[in-house]
Amino acid sequence: MNGSDGFSTPDPARRVALYFVASPLQYLAAKRIAEDFEAGARQVLVWYKRGVTPVVNEQDWDAAAYMAWPRWEPLPGAFGRHRRLRANIRQVAELVGRCEELVIHSAVFDTEAINYFLRALPKACGAATMHARILPDGIISIRRYPLSRTKRAAQVLRKLRRLAAPELDYWCFDGDRIGSDAPFCDRIYVLPGLPHEYPEDKTLRLPPLVAGTARPDEPVGPRRALLIGQPLAGTGLLSASDRDAVAAEMREWLARHDIAEVDYKGHPKDPARELSMPGDRILELDEPLEVWMSHTPYAAVLGVRSSALLFARQLYDSRTPVLAFGWQHVRFKSEAERRDMARTFRACGVELE
Repeated sequence: MNGSDGFSTPDPARRVALYFVASPLQYLAAKRIAEDFEAGARQVLVWYKRGVTPVVNEQDWDAAAYMAWPRWEPLPGAFGRHRRLRANIRQVAELVGRCEELVIHSAVFDTEAINYFLRALPKACGAATMHARILPDGIISIRRYPLSRTKRAAQVLRKLRRLAAPELDYWCFDGDRIGSDAPFCDRIYVLPGLPHEYPEDKTLRLPPLVAGTARPDEPVGPRRALLIGQPLAGTGLLSASDRDAVAAEMREWLARHDIAEVDYKGHPKDPARELSMPGDRILELDEPLEVWMSHTPYAAVLGVRSSALLFARQLYDSRTPVLAFGWQHVRFKSEAERRDMARTFRACGVELE
């Protein structure tokens, strides 16, 4: 049948769960929410960073599409950003279709790319009820980010767009910039084991993002470790001698735990593969490392201070050690930065060797 705003839809759905994602982690969280908390709803995925495209399996969703970010991909011609915002609302409304209840998930709600949907989409889809819920965003989600005066002023300016386009009615709010304090937000999803500063009455902790790699009565997996590289001596984080010492510590730990095989994943800015050794299998991936880890079991994950260690700890079974080496040698910008990072890594369950 045809909706009142002109797009063709099937019979109205009672409930639609919509997910705006901008990273592989957000995508995996959306899948877990769809399976465990929104079962029975029509599942609609929208990604707005092109780097997420290789992660997406469109067959897992009732509808899925890439949406251009208005600031970075405006439509050609005058007022391209404004027209892109309006086109995005039409695009997503067609994906969602007519519905009675709409649940919008996003990691942040103060960006113009997402906020306008809060008011425009329920009207476009005929939804009588709308809920907004926050997706976890890794270590960014461990603390609050209060809106500054400048940010609040920007919200007011964005609301002025409704003078030219009534559907662009920005929902202004105070408090945390992701929207955790806003009246439209009724739930905040957080990752298992990750600390946070959100209101407990709104918080719901997700189960592991990926099913366990082994049953309790089976071995953890192959005796192979993942070593996550990053530029160290090349960027001044470690001296060359300290870098070599840290590499040796890693190999000694692996030997003590009878792990002889190593997959080495270098960083784009680590062409020298500073922590690799002969015999390592060098990973040249055509997908993000986070996605690779989501379907590849390891006996241990090692690194220095890469944020991928934090993701690995959220992903793998608790029997898989995730370790950060060499922090006694790393040159931090300040002692306060060292303390803050150490607190975060420990709170997430990463062991500091």
